Formats: sequence, structure tokens, C-alpha cells
Amino acid sequence: MTEIIEIAKSRMLRFSQNGPVLRTPADANDFISEAWSNEADFLAIPVERLGPDFLKLSTGVAGEVFQKFVNYGLGCAIVGDITRALENSGALRDFVRETNKGKSIWFVADFAELEGRFGTSPAVRASP
Repeated sequence: MTEIIEIAKSRMLRFSQNGPVLRTPADANDFISEAWSNEADFLAIPVERLGPDFLKLSTGVAGEVFQKFVNYGLGCAIVGDITRALENSGALRDFVRETNKGKSIWFVADFAELEGRFGTSPAVRASP
């Protein structure tokens, strides 16, 4: 189930682990559309919703998707364990370290870590 979470001054759309997969930059349009229909400004996307090549930076998919989110004024967190991908790619480790320093794109291990980045307790409601 997708949830809307009011946290700090953001309205976050927390996607469920099941649903359409983010495989290509064009797939980002569905996530953006859902964010807009729920008046969200931040997306929490479980790692299970990423296509198999998403974290392979050489494909360019992650960069294009994240750029699209930023262009449309949406922050995004990828939520889940990406340890294996990090172990296999120095470029991905660098990318994650740099994006996590910013305010738009984050990689977090779990939702509790994401909540901590906002520094407040969320108010949750299920999305229609």
C-alpha cells in the first residue's frame, strides 16, 4: 500500500515494495504522476522497485531518473539494502556518498533512517 506521510515540512509518498518497477527513465513518469496526484514533494522508493540495471551507473538510468525527479521538484530516497551493489562498484559507492550529502537524493537502509534525516516523527495516512 502506498502511504502519504507528513514529515517535517514535506509530504512524502512512501511506495510499497510491490508495484511497477523503475527500469528506465520513462518509468519515472509514473512515479512523478503518482507524486503529483497525491501532492507529494518527496518519494520513498523501496529498493525492490528498482530494475536490475538501475544501480549500474554505466547504464545512466539512475542519473537520468534522479535528474528528472529533481527537475520536477521532487526529492527521493531509495530505501533498502544495497550492500551487494556497493561492494561491486566503487563508482556507486562514490555516487551514494555524494548524493547522501545533499538534500534531494538519498540512499537509506530503512525507513527509520529516512525519518531520522527529516528529524521529526511522521504523520501517516494511506493513499486512496
